[in-house]
Amino acid sequence: VSTDFDIADKLYFEPLTPEDVENIVNIEKPDGAVVQFGGQTAIKLTESLMKMGVPILGTKAEDVDAAEDRELFDRILEETGIPRAAGGTVYTAEEAKAVANRLGYPVLVRPSYVLGGQGMQIAISDAEIINRIAQDHPILVDKYLQGKELEVDAVCDGNDILIPGIMEHIERTGVHSGDSISVYPAHTISGKVKETIGEYTRRLAKALHVKGLINIQFIAVGEDVYVIEVNPRSSRTVPYISKVTGIPIVDLATEVIIGKTIKELGYEPGLQPEADYVAIKMPVFSFEKIRGAEISLGPEMKSTGECLGIAKTFNEALYKAFLGAGIDLPRHKQMIITVKDADKGEAVEIGRRFEKLGYTIYATRSTAAVLKDAGIRARKVNKIQQESPTVMDLILGHRIDLVIDTPTQGRDKSRDGFLIRRTAIETGVNCITAMDTARALVTSLENAEKQEDLTLVDIAAIATR
Repeated sequence: VSTDFDIADKLYFEPLTPEDVENIVNIEKPDGAVVQFGGQTAIKLTESLMKMGVPILGTKAEDVDAAEDRELFDRILEETGIPRAAGGTVYTAEEAKAVANRLGYPVLVRPSYVLGGQGMQIAISDAEIINRIAQDHPILVDKYLQGKELEVDAVCDGNDILIPGIMEHIERTGVHSGDSISVYPAHTISGKVKETIGEYTRRLAKALHVKGLINIQFIAVGEDVYVIEVNPRSSRTVPYISKVTGIPIVDLATEVIIGKTIKELGYEPGLQPEADYVAIKMPVFSFEKIRGAEISLGPEMKSTGECLGIAKTFNEALYKAFLGAGIDLPRHKQMIITVKDADKGEAVEIGRRFEKLGYTIYATRSTAAVLKDAGIRARKVNKIQQESPTVMDLILGHRIDLVIDTPTQGRDKSRDGFLIRRTAIETGVNCITAMDTARALVTSLENAEKQEDLTLVDIAAIATR
């Protein structure tokens, strides 16, 4: 609203605390409040607004709570016949360890009612279960399922539901949705999975009595679909899916909140037909501005912006998206690969593709051995504490375009991997910490080699179709 100033008659620049909001309520005497467009920060004000005598418009507060409360939500999933990863609700580290051992590691540990995945982590042992004291809300411990993550934003009028499209994340589960490369339309899942997502979205919106926007994140493991979480509110992907489908879901949700139906607004309910182009949302990070920050991707969101690539083909859209994010390779056609043991098999395929593009590949000892065994001409380079030449020598000597470094579990900032990643970022070297992102980047570069001219897609035409 600070940029689209004409959306409101008055605009208050105040902290979103109960005290500051109450001052505005006393001045304006509003007929009601819409909290579902303000993300988790606004949702947290619901109880305070109700105590001030301000009615909540749209989805009721108790239904928002039902999506956040583990026991209530599990009951809804059972009633609607929708599966989710096995898990439990805990309040202490000891309880969390007990649930994690019952489920089997790895597990996803996450507080409820949090913004941007704050405090979430994937734990692989008892030592990584963190005790969160002074926690007002329970902690959720879920079995970590490795699959394809998918997401929808939809509008529900209490009966019918409109789903503009399904978004597919490039990075596998475990990377926060805000930090994932997101593709519309979903391009690698089957028609059956798409139908299941549409049906589960409809059931959940009705069960939660949603009036307005709802965001749902799913995991597809083969043809099986599981729910990760449901947010009866807007999400960061709402502007993206609105722009690339031409369906103004914020406007529609506002009409629905004040009593209109989806059919009255001229839309046929259900999952909408897919576009004949590909739109890719690419996260943008500011790690170089935050000294000492861990740059590896995980359940806690770290991106500070995003850009968009649109084209008739996936490869061209991906290339545009990387360019938009400022990843413009190559200069020297030299790179470093150093990955954890679990990723070494994937590193072979990615290394072979980079080598075919003419890259000279440097790798630390164990990664270099795996690459060489696969026939890739990797040059062994030493870690930080060993004799020169080391990884740091190459990075600080400005000879490297790209570092692919996937971290082991843990948060130790004295480890070589952390220092390598930070040095790369602080010297302007592109650093990738997830194998799926690395695979997407090499796909983009392969397309750049073939691409003569980039095509244009008329965004204005999408908005008016």
